[in-house]
Order: sequence, then structure tokens, then C-alpha cells
Amino acid sequence: MNKVVMFFLWLGICLTWSGQSRKEPIKLMSFIGSKNTPLGGARSQIKEYMSTNRTVLVGKEDNLATINEGNYKNELKNVKAKRNISEALHMATYEEMKRDKNVYVLGEDVGLYGGSYKVTKNLAHFFGFARVLDTPICENSFMGLGIGSSINGLRPIVEGMNLSFLILAFNQISNNACMMRYMCDGQFNIPIVIRGPGGIGKQLGPEHSQRIESYLMSVPGIKIVSCSTPFNARGLLKSAIRDNNPVLFLEHVLLYNVEEEIPLLPYTLPIDRAEVVRRGNHLTILCYGITRHIAVEAAKELANINIQVEVIDLISLKPFDLETVGNSLKKTRKCLILDESAGFGGIGAELYTQVVEKFSSFLERPPVRLCTKDVPIAYSSRFEDACIVKKEDVVYMATYMHT
Repeated sequence: MNKVVMFFLWLGICLTWSGQSRKEPIKLMSFIGSKNTPLGGARSQIKEYMSTNRTVLVGKEDNLATINEGNYKNELKNVKAKRNISEALHMATYEEMKRDKNVYVLGEDVGLYGGSYKVTKNLAHFFGFARVLDTPICENSFMGLGIGSSINGLRPIVEGMNLSFLILAFNQISNNACMMRYMCDGQFNIPIVIRGPGGIGKQLGPEHSQRIESYLMSVPGIKIVSCSTPFNARGLLKSAIRDNNPVLFLEHVLLYNVEEEIPLLPYTLPIDRAEVVRRGNHLTILCYGITRHIAVEAAKELANINIQVEVIDLISLKPFDLETVGNSLKKTRKCLILDESAGFGGIGAELYTQVVEKFSSFLERPPVRLCTKDVPIAYSSRFEDACIVKKEDVVYMATYMHT
């Protein structure tokens, strides 16, 4: 009996909060005054542009904010604020939910708790619990719910508390999300984003350290995107939400607190293009996610011994941006691939194959891969460290390849 009473009490609180959040206008200056909100902490940068009673409206394709009585987008174009990846993803989700009423979030603890890494913090207050939907710990069920709603015109963002656990929803992702459009002669789209923390964390153990991107890359019909900085995280997530295909959006568990200054106003980035992070002419390093940061640190050290490395963040893991890769290899003629997935059947294995098939005539020597060891990742920090790619490995191999 007590459980029944508590359930209806909880339901009443949720409905009350949801109703209030729809009625309350979002005041701009109170909205930007807190680090817990998408534009938090930027009051000092933009207070001269706005009064305290104007509300935020998100534009359409130009992605520029406008204000009730005036248009300040030209003045705000160059305004930036420091954000980490978690906050940048939060901004992107808020902006897309504000722009399109069909966008909603579902997953474990995304509502009241705000997500395992606070990407959805306070979104239930702004949009109500119908659009920020807490689900049971049952990945196959809420993945199926998201897929079904996308078939009917919604744009779900499914958050996995840890992407390793989405193995439990493999059937729904593979046979439903990725194949139903083909099975039904393209009569509908399935615009679903599957996102959450993944990668090898600090002593998270084998079950939380699986690289789901290597499992799903062989499934036809899915796009795979990996963010690595606050700037690309925000722009890529917005584009992924607008894409009409299933998108697996990878966020590395160790990168959520990486900070940089990003534009205050909304923007998008193409999800199928690689980024040239650092220019060089001696060696091309292909990387993604956390290996981008490893590659950049290694490149700085290599520059001290006059080895100029070109670092390319792949971003799109399916399909690869082979145009950008090829342009770099024509210049450097050497290729080093960094991959957090295992060497056998991983992202690096497929990338190696495509590089050799398409660009072998440009290369002075075969590409080299540095991958995670093909073993379950241990809880022990010493054993974990022995399995992963480190800066020292990159410096050693790049030096060897240059000689």
C-alpha cells in the first residue's frame, strides 16, 4: 500500500513540475546567470546587450538567437564563453529541443538526476517530463520506444548511462533502427541519436570499457560520430539530431571536463567531415575521441626534434572522410593510426584497409596502427595502463617511421 501511495505522490510531483515548467517564461538574465543552465556564467560578457526581461528565442537555419524587441545577433557573433564538453552537449540539446518540439530525450536518470554526466541537467524543468523521459534500467525497451517514436515523426535522443550497456539493445539498433527503412522501401525515416559516455575510463573495469563503435560499425544504415572538444561536441550533436538517419554519438568518459571557449550563439558542424587539428608534412596521424588529445601532445613533443606531424581528428567513423585523409597522405606519405578499440576488427582495422586500398600508391611505407590490446580491460590501473595507447607510444612510433 505504501508503494502505491508513494507512486501517486511521485506522479503528482512530476506533473506539477512539468506543468509549471511550461508556464514559466525563461528570463534571459536569470537564465545565463547560473553555470547549471546552458548559457551559465556569461552574464558579464553580454549584459550590455540585453535587458532583464527579454526571453531567448532560437532561430531557424541561421542558428542565431534573437531577442523580443531587438535583434542582437550581429553583436553576439564574436562573443564566446568557456564551456566543457558536458556543458556544450547540454547547450546543444537545449537549443534543439527549443527549436523543434519533436526532439525529446529518454534514458536512465535523464530527468530528475540530469544524466550520469549532467548533460540533461535541468532540461526537465524547461520542457517537462514528457520530453525528458526517465526510463527503467532496460536498454532494449527504451531503445525500442525511441525507435518507434522516430518512425512516427519524433526525434529522440536516447542516452545510455554507459554505451557498453547498449549491447543489450543490439537487436533494436541493428534490426530495427538501421534496417527498417530499407525493409519498408523508404516510406519513413528513423532520425534517432544514440549518445552517452563510452571509452576506457579510469579503472571502470571490463564491462564499462567496451568500445561499442567497433561492434556497430559493420551494421549497415548507421552513422557513427565521435566528439572530442566542446566546440565540435556542440555543433556535431545539433547536426546529428537534425539528421534523418540513426546516429551513434560517442562521448569519451574522460573528456567531459575538457574546456575551451566556444561561441555563445548556436552553430552546427557537418557530421561527415574530419578536422585537420594540426598541420605538418612528415607524418599523418589519424585519430578520434581521446586519441586526438594523445596525438596533439605527442605532436608537440615531436616538434622539438623537428618532426612535423599532421593530426587529423576523423570525427566521422562511419563513413570515413577519405577526401581529407587522402589530401594529407599525398603530402606526408606516411600514416599512423591511433585507435582505442582493439586491433582485431576495430575502427583502426577498417581504416587501415581503406587507406591501403585507396592510397597505397602515395605511401612510402605501409600504415602503422597503435591500438588497445585485445583483452578485457582490467580494474587495476597498472594493467589498464598497459593496455591502452599512450603519448610515449606515439612519439616512439612516429620517430621510428620518420627515420
